Amino acid sequence: MTIYHIVLLKFKDLVPQEEDKAACNRMLALETNCIHPTTQKTYLKVIGGGRDNSPEALQNDMTYAFILQFENEEDRKYYLEKDPAHLEFGASIKDIIEKVQVVDFTPGAF
Repeated sequence: MTIYHIVLLKFKDLVPQEEDKAACNRMLALETNCIHPTTQKTYLKVIGGGRDNSPEALQNDMTYAFILQFENEEDRKYYLEKDPAHLEFGASIKDIIEKVQVVDFTPGAF
């Protein structure tokens, strides 16, 4: 059961662009930094991420989007609750983030 994890971020307005970019690069690096505790292999797939460029003006101030993929609920649960790389990343951006929005879905589950 594949789970897609969509993360939307808005950095605080006074955060320098270089700091935004560094944080985004750390987010993308989670694909290689998140290691499964049992298999000792990577378990998270980062589909992609980048700065918003939608012309629709429906972003609700969100400026960056990332799409991640988990193979199952157990992997997602570990990532959210215990993965040291993810927890460290979250702590590293807490002072520069104004808003976060997360939406998860399983394809075809309506």
